Amino acid sequence: MSNLEGEYAPSPAGWVRDQVAAFEASGGADANVLRGTHDPIVVITNRGARSGKIRKTPVMRVERDGLYLAVASRGGAPENPVWVHNLRANPQVELQDGAVRKAYVARELAGDERAQWWDYAVATWSNYGAYQKRTDRQIPIFLLEPAA
Repeated sequence: MSNLEGEYAPSPAGWVRDQVAAFEASGGADANVLRGTHDPIVVITNRGARSGKIRKTPVMRVERDGLYLAVASRGGAPENPVWVHNLRANPQVELQDGAVRKAYVARELAGDERAQWWDYAVATWSNYGAYQKRTDRQIPIFLLEPAA
């Protein structure tokens, strides 16, 4: 399906490892919401920028017309999540939404296009607005478009 073959390096965060494992083992039927909520997630598989190893990250499900957003909010932390560097270096990803897994290309958004998608992200999951207020950095967002 893609160039995402190789050694898998699970997240150092136990809850992320556990969620990804349960999500994939069930074909997306289990562990498909943010823990402690009913808010849906998707899992992005990408290649590590430095290690070259395969990484898997659950992110909030923000989808419109077959396009997905990866919002690097990290709960409003002062620094970006590590996966931002990975997507910038290696934009070819796979995204699994429920049982459906497809290849995408991630593109970081800027300007008016970013503003429009940011508004959509906040409308989809309002916590993003609160997270932006907690940090001085502009939260990066990536549009995931189907691979050719």
